Amino acid sequence: MFFKPRFHLTQLILILVFGLIACASFGTSSTPQPPIPTGTPEPPTATPVPSIATINGEYISLAEFQAEIARYQSAQSTPGNTVTDEEANKIVLEDMIAQFLLAQSAREANFNLTEADLRSRLEALGNQIGGAEALSTWKSTHGYDDASFQIALKRSVESAWMRDKIIADVPTTVEQIHVRQILTYNEEKAHAALEQLNGGADFNALAALYDPITRGELGWVPRGYLLDPKADEAVFALQAGAYSAVISTDAGFHIFKAVERADHLLTPDALLAMQELALENWIAEKRAKSNIVLAP
Repeated sequence: MFFKPRFHLTQLILILVFGLIACASFGTSSTPQPPIPTGTPEPPTATPVPSIATINGEYISLAEFQAEIARYQSAQSTPGNTVTDEEANKIVLEDMIAQFLLAQSAREANFNLTEADLRSRLEALGNQIGGAEALSTWKSTHGYDDASFQIALKRSVESAWMRDKIIADVPTTVEQIHVRQILTYNEEKAHAALEQLNGGADFNALAALYDPITRGELGWVPRGYLLDPKADEAVFALQAGAYSAVISTDAGFHIFKAVERADHLLTPDALLAMQELALENWIAEKRAKSNIVLAP
């Protein structure tokens, strides 16, 4: 696939329970958080809970991390879908860090989940899944007790609220380029096509020759939508009517032409990709400014 994949937030944040968590709009109150571990506690202070990481002073407990690993591996246990322990550990840790950063920022933005709101959300989840007993069974099956589930649900609601706030700021109309391409899987053929273009050959005719089905049509693309950074850079260096040199990507050898260049409404897929990119950039920037300490 040459374009950005469809936006899948669950690859960035482990959303823990159903779609309900993504549409919260609640009042104000503080929510109990697990105790923050200290360096060397003195009696009678309790021994800090073992943790896998601390995020701006808030820890990810080892027990919570291991439970999330188990849930992730269980969700991946479909035929033909194998994930190594190392891969699972990395994916889950990165997603949990992202979720903590989002939840912390939500609280900083004065989004706070009240106890009444949390009870209401739990009741709604119970109704959705078939009642309190069904929800209790679901929690037990997925490794939650009441306390850990409420903490996970609260953090999920907070992170979902912050996520929605970030992606809501993505404009629906941005500068885009209407792109056509000549694509071949042979470098020599690509350079031969470029020589033909330089000699006056018609771009559209050559594009149709190499791909009679699409005729080289890529449509309108925003910056960051193409999977390969080299392709994205080459396309956005073009003015309307110009074509690029041969650009090598994993998909083959391309010659791009900018048919038009203007502000244009994003397609649904492009909007989702831009929202994904905005979220990725936000998390990267937030992470760079945060105090994140991983356990040795």
